[in-house]
Amino acid sequence: MALGEAVLAALLEGEASGYDLAKRFDAGVANFWSATPQQLYRELERLEGEGLLSARVVRQDRRPDKRLFTVTEAGREALRSFSQRPARPTAIRDDLLVRLQAVDETDMDAVIGAVEERMELSRAKLERYDRIAARMLDGRDEERFLRGADRVGPYLTLQRGRSHEQENLRWGAATLAILERRRDDRVRVRNDRVEDDGGRDDGGRSARAPGAGVGPSS
Repeated sequence: MALGEAVLAALLEGEASGYDLAKRFDAGVANFWSATPQQLYRELERLEGEGLLSARVVRQDRRPDKRLFTVTEAGREALRSFSQRPARPTAIRDDLLVRLQAVDETDMDAVIGAVEERMELSRAKLERYDRIAARMLDGRDEERFLRGADRVGPYLTLQRGRSHEQENLRWGAATLAILERRRDDRVRVRNDRVEDDGGRDDGGRSARAPGAGVGPSS
């Protein structure tokens, strides 16, 4: 999938400036396709040049004029063609999972902290997605919304984002329980070894109290 299709799909919600599109991406599209504002501006210019978007200029008092972009019929046809192509498998590259892969030979406390940070991020995303879903539903229950809404695509992708973050939290809780138990076991074993070594001298021989084990003099 190219960024262009993601931009076209986002603009089906209605015309938007580059600034508005960046906010739209951050609010919803970012849960399945990320892009910087600079990338979005470049893509808008490219799509307009190819005739997939049209733009109109809005004059603003005391502020620079802004351009509002709309999907053209050619852009809609490009999306229809895109929807007919086979979907590519998702490519996952996650540095947290690399850290977890090596956790038995690295700093377990640091990895535990990274998992906790990921869970906090997932909680924050879930709260944001819940607010967006509430605005979409606008007081309706989900069934009424899905039956009567003009467009359900944004809601369905939002629900996918919610389920992803919920699964992150479930996975994170299970992972933390395992890592913390293994860490505690390591500490216990290490402490036991220290206690065992405390009863031995530097040469590994059992330390004796003064006079212990000495037989009577002949």
